[in-house]
Amino acid sequence: MQPSFENPTLSSRLWQRRSLNREKLVFLLKWLASIIQIMGYTATAFGMTPLNIYLFLVGLVGWFTVGLLWNDRAIMLIHIVALGAMLAGLISA
Repeated sequence: MQPSFENPTLSSRLWQRRSLNREKLVFLLKWLASIIQIMGYTATAFGMTPLNIYLFLVGLVGWFTVGLLWNDRAIMLIHIVALGAMLAGLISA
C-alpha cells in the first residue's frame, strides 16, 4: 500500500506560483538596488555627503539580498567586499 500524497497538480501549481512571486521579488529588488546605487554615484558626483554613503549602503544591501535569493556567491562576495571598503573608509575619515 502506497502512502497518499497531495494532488500533484495542485502542488506543482503552488510551486509555480511561489516561483513566480520570488522571480518578481528579485526583479524588483535588483532594479531598485541598481537605481539607488546610481543615485549614490550621482550624489557622490555632486558632493552630497553623507547622502551618497547611505544610498550606497541601501544598494549594497539590496544586491547582497539578490545574491542570497539567487544563491550566487560572486554577487554576495563583491557586495560584502564593497561594504567592508566603505566601512573602512568611514572609520578612517
